[in-house]
Amino acid sequence: MARLSLLQSSLLFFLIASTCFVEVSLAGGEGSLRPEQCAAACDYRCSATSHRKPCLSFCNMCCAKCLCVPSGTYGHKEECPCYNNWKTKEGKPKCP
Repeated sequence: MARLSLLQSSLLFFLIASTCFVEVSLAGGEGSLRPEQCAAACDYRCSATSHRKPCLSFCNMCCAKCLCVPSGTYGHKEECPCYNNWKTKEGKPKCP
């Protein structure tokens, strides 16, 4: 197997590093949003539900506290531990 040149190694490293950066930046993460971004993030998060009004209410409340909304319209809560771990008195998830 041929050894990679320094230029090839550098390009390969840059490609891998930039891919990782894009994935992390798209996922957001705890505290990645500013309060004024919550409405738009929650609007998208709740766009696929038939219970839009309560979804938006709880999502905006959770976003205001955590400054994070998971990507997509469902799931991916592991991206925002605060959002994921906030529970109701009954122990059910508070955030949609």
